[in-house]
Amino acid sequence: MKIAFIGLGNMGAPMAANLAAAGHDVTGFDTAVRPEGLNMADSAAAAVEGAAVVITMLPNGNILRSVAAEIYPAMAAGAVHLDCSTVDVESARFVAQAADDAGLFAIDAPVSGGIVGAANGTLTFMAGGPEAAFNTCKPLFDIMGQKVVHCGPSGNGQAAKICNNMILGVTMIATCEAFNLADRLGLDRQAMFDVVSTSSGSSWSMNAYCPAPGVGPNSPADKGYKPGFAADLMLKDLTLAQAAAKAADADTPLGEAARALYDQFVNREDGAGQDFSAMLPRFSNKSRG
Repeated sequence: MKIAFIGLGNMGAPMAANLAAAGHDVTGFDTAVRPEGLNMADSAAAAVEGAAVVITMLPNGNILRSVAAEIYPAMAAGAVHLDCSTVDVESARFVAQAADDAGLFAIDAPVSGGIVGAANGTLTFMAGGPEAAFNTCKPLFDIMGQKVVHCGPSGNGQAAKICNNMILGVTMIATCEAFNLADRLGLDRQAMFDVVSTSSGSSWSMNAYCPAPGVGPNSPADKGYKPGFAADLMLKDLTLAQAAAKAADADTPLGEAARALYDQFVNREDGAGQDFSAMLPRFSNKSRG
């Protein structure tokens, strides 16, 4: 399949490389980098010429809208725009309508799994959009990831991503708070993990991504909180979730509390550039007041 890949940063570059390694004809474009081993075009519009599927991995909804406006006139009729960015639901649905107006198809398919998942081809995709276009992209999902869920119409992939990550942000904070409380009550961290990971308090944040170094499976906590999933990105996703909640008139007080705490951690403390599980040392260094 002839594929264009626009946005070749930490996530996009390994995803594109995996597609090329699987035998697809991949042409890339990025405004800042030129990864080795990929055919590169001089513009986004040039990259998409003749492509059956155009994949984008971009920082935000405004850039997605801008890129879509640039590439849609150059895309072949009936081609699919597969957007793997994490953006606001409104932008995903705006781009889907623009694609439809141009005689194209759009799928919003944000990912979970981080840089390691992108490199290893083990991402999870949450996809929204027409079933026929989803089926066109299915062989590509199978190369770039280990699981894909078709969540319904356009925008629902983004909706699934922000709902999932709102849960993740809230549970990580609760896990870090509980470890800090355990520390101050004299409860050994390993004992805490052994109890909670097999009891009603268990969660992915505790069992698979434990924020306490030396406890549970290997995680960013064991690497000095070098990001597997950066606190900055968690803040982005929690902010998107609250924007969606406001638009939908949904009451999400814990989601908003998590957003506010990550905003404080990233923008007014030392959380920028750390893993989102670095909330644990953050709590350890603070008193209740």
